[in-house]
Amino acid sequence: MGSSPIPKWASRPCVMGIDEAGRGPVLGPMVYGCLYCPLSYQKALETLNFADSKTLKEEKREELFDNLKANASIGWEVDIIDPRELSAKMLKTEKINLNEISHNSAIGLVRRVLGMGFLLSEVYVDTVGDAEKYRNKLSEIFPGIKFVVAKKADSLFPVVSGASIVAKVTRDRALRGWVLDETAENMHNKFGSGYPGDPQTKAWLDHHKHLVFGFPTLVRFSWGTCTPYLKDTVEVLWECDALAEDSTNNGSSKRQVKLSKLGFIGCKRKSEDVESSGKGRCKFFSARKLELVTHFK
Repeated sequence: MGSSPIPKWASRPCVMGIDEAGRGPVLGPMVYGCLYCPLSYQKALETLNFADSKTLKEEKREELFDNLKANASIGWEVDIIDPRELSAKMLKTEKINLNEISHNSAIGLVRRVLGMGFLLSEVYVDTVGDAEKYRNKLSEIFPGIKFVVAKKADSLFPVVSGASIVAKVTRDRALRGWVLDETAENMHNKFGSGYPGDPQTKAWLDHHKHLVFGFPTLVRFSWGTCTPYLKDTVEVLWECDALAEDSTNNGSSKRQVKLSKLGFIGCKRKSEDVESSGKGRCKFFSARKLELVTHFK
């Protein structure tokens, strides 16, 4: 809703629907969307012809999105999760899986709308993982709200169908207007749907892989879909100077990590493995007495 003033109906009991778009694709962001309105407006909501966004053509989704934005009895919010954030969380030492990322996004939307001053009394959510465990999790965090967590909620409840449209249109627009950070020659945005099985997406991934740097930041490189495209890449040994934390825990402040442990793969090169075995610094650096500098005077 942006910076619009809070409506009068915010203090009345409200219902919210939450759904996502872009969970499965290997390209682009995952978007969580929510739609909320007064409980008393639910019957009217059924007349707005919302439906699961996947069953609607793009033109119809855009039309419905414009309609709901103009409706003073409806509010909406989105959480756009960047592909880099998805991969970083899924590949970090203490991994955060996609279900947990999804749960956190939905929880964040509920908190945001409550924080704006809306009195949420019922929230309908399309399930991620076990529906009952998810419902219990939400109820523990927000004990004053009734949660309904169900499979195919976007086709069962108009308020979730509306959220589905919000999420899908937002993701589609983000992809249409995506500006690649990288500027290599012959890069383009003709990547199809972004789903792993799409021939156009496969061709785009193959064309945009780099033997050293991997994929552009549009790609969720933590996806298993990416692995076959990187089978011929150069193996890189990442030297890191871990500071106080590592020296305290391991008795050593220098260590090396293969990028294969961070989700990258490549061909083995024995000479590099011997020279950079992880025991001490790489010979190139130690012979020249080169150290990592983090502060400049």
